[in-house]
Amino acid sequence: MFVPTKMTMNKVKIVSFLTLVILLMATSVRANERRNFLTQAYSRKFINTSLVEDHSWIRYPAYTNRDAWVQVPEGIRRNTIANGEKYLGYKWSSTTATMYLEFTRTGNRAVVDQAISARLGVLRSLVKAELMEGGGRFMDDVINGVFSFCEQTYWGMSATFYMYKTGFKGHDKPITVLPDLDDPVVDLFAGDTAADLAWIWYFFHDEFDKISPVISKRLKDELQKKILDPFYERYDFWWITGWDEGNVNNWNPWCNYNVLTCIALLEDDPEKKRTGIYKTMESVDLFINSYPNDGGCDEGPSYWAVAGGKLFDYLNLLKKITGGRADLFNQEIIKNIGRYIYRVYISKSDNGEFYVNYSDSPAKIKQDPGLIFRFGWAIEDPVMKSFGSFLLAGSKYGEEEIPGRIGEVLENLFNLKGWQDSPALEPMITDFYFPDREIAIARDQATSKGFYFAAKGGSNNEGHNHNDVGSFMFYYDGEPVLIDVGVGTYTRETFSSQRYHIWTMQSNYHNLPFVNGYGQSAGGNFKARDSKLRRGKNEVSFSTDIAKAYPPEAKLDRWVRTCTLKRGKNFCIRDRYQLTEMHAETALHFMTPLQCKLLKPGIVEMKSSNFILHMIFDPKMLSAKIEPVDTEDQKIQNVWKNGLSRIILAVRNRKLSNDIFISVTEPK
Repeated sequence: MFVPTKMTMNKVKIVSFLTLVILLMATSVRANERRNFLTQAYSRKFINTSLVEDHSWIRYPAYTNRDAWVQVPEGIRRNTIANGEKYLGYKWSSTTATMYLEFTRTGNRAVVDQAISARLGVLRSLVKAELMEGGGRFMDDVINGVFSFCEQTYWGMSATFYMYKTGFKGHDKPITVLPDLDDPVVDLFAGDTAADLAWIWYFFHDEFDKISPVISKRLKDELQKKILDPFYERYDFWWITGWDEGNVNNWNPWCNYNVLTCIALLEDDPEKKRTGIYKTMESVDLFINSYPNDGGCDEGPSYWAVAGGKLFDYLNLLKKITGGRADLFNQEIIKNIGRYIYRVYISKSDNGEFYVNYSDSPAKIKQDPGLIFRFGWAIEDPVMKSFGSFLLAGSKYGEEEIPGRIGEVLENLFNLKGWQDSPALEPMITDFYFPDREIAIARDQATSKGFYFAAKGGSNNEGHNHNDVGSFMFYYDGEPVLIDVGVGTYTRETFSSQRYHIWTMQSNYHNLPFVNGYGQSAGGNFKARDSKLRRGKNEVSFSTDIAKAYPPEAKLDRWVRTCTLKRGKNFCIRDRYQLTEMHAETALHFMTPLQCKLLKPGIVEMKSSNFILHMIFDPKMLSAKIEPVDTEDQKIQNVWKNGLSRIILAVRNRKLSNDIFISVTEPK
């Protein structure tokens, strides 16, 4: 367990609004086992004796080692330099007070988030170009960028002002609406910025000193004040010590990795360095403890890169700075956290991949193939390595600039040796079940052809939760047919008491029943029962009772939903329910990106450019209606470019119990 040694817990202040914010904004996970793998295996004494004190753990070439940098593939070098040239003479804008105030005034967080991300992207491009070229052409612009960030009061998000000591007043009204220089906060954006700046200091501080020693000193001082000192001194950042008996989320490995990067590169005081490193270990143990044995990421695959993926980055860095001695990659839980990403892979698409998405995850994601390959290499998993190789080959690795944070770029430049030797294969898992997360997947065959489905039980208290207990998604020939829409652009309402006023969060816009006029409710008490997967050679089915996911007003005793894939034949949904009353509309809702029309009573046609499928049901039991769904949000449009429809199959009779059967198949 994490035990504060320099501040007593009575000094820890967690604001009243924090619980709601944490539960909604990141990977909310529940304590499973007190594994404490890091601190059980590696003591503070171990850190004292095993830590590599200098920078010899860094295997990337120094800036002055031009022979090594010219060995970078020509396509990467050429395109990286060309991209940096776009920003020569760049006019560095400031982040204004009114930009921060926009979040409080209108709920718009994108104004600040996008501005900071854009400026950081420019600085990364200039740094990468200078590393590749090495002639000093980009150095003045790099220095201007460094000074611009040094003079910025806060590197983080306006949406995280609740972390200030003044916190929130009530549930949605912040007291602090502008950055406070005297109360530095370490959040995700601040940490990412700091890690990038720490690498900039490492590579260029000697070059900076040739111009003026003020540059390196100023940069190091700002990193100390904005990141290291707050981390050393404080325990009231919830991502360090957790909430509700030590539960944490993806902020934990993400922030700890950024802090560890800064400590490893910048800290000169040996005692502070060792104490800080061990503090990160105590903290990251909480993340590993709270992950389920099946390795499932409860908020979906888009957050895997900053949850399980950042855990990999953290463990990889810790292994390096201890000379390879601190190594958890043989632990089964770490392996399963990595394997999760290929187990929920569906198919390759234009500009990304389709994954089993739920919560705030879009259906189409572009994962970092280098991260997947390196994680697979570390855990010695041939499927994961081959998946990474498949994605690397598709990304034209070696021909284009490598995107991302500086630390990620360095790893993908210099630690992907051997990826061509792994066969480039898609991970076509024919069926799998995550028993802790209650997520089932199955496909026709070990290709993207034919039927594919994924379904879930779980609860409505998951990370980035949507009310989606019992929902499913269905694909055909690798294309989406019945879908989880995902999430729109984040606003203040997304992480507030108004969250479930947003349509994408509601069960009514998932593939779920609408019972007696009610959709599902949010919270840990609203959950599935008796979830199970049944496997056979020619048939795979998942069933779960979703009655308890609905409020008492729905008058539900039982609603057993069974999704069945009959290989080579069809996909079926069977709903058997028992009500105590029938007093309002009950219907089945299905979301689709395909063109739909009612061919005749009992058959809805769903059409893509490549195939036609029929949804077949009993017209005496169900009446069909198809309605368009507003997709004005840009984030939703980016995935569902041709729009969305909702298929509503209303129950015709007033019976308290029914057995409804729907099949999706090719036309006969």
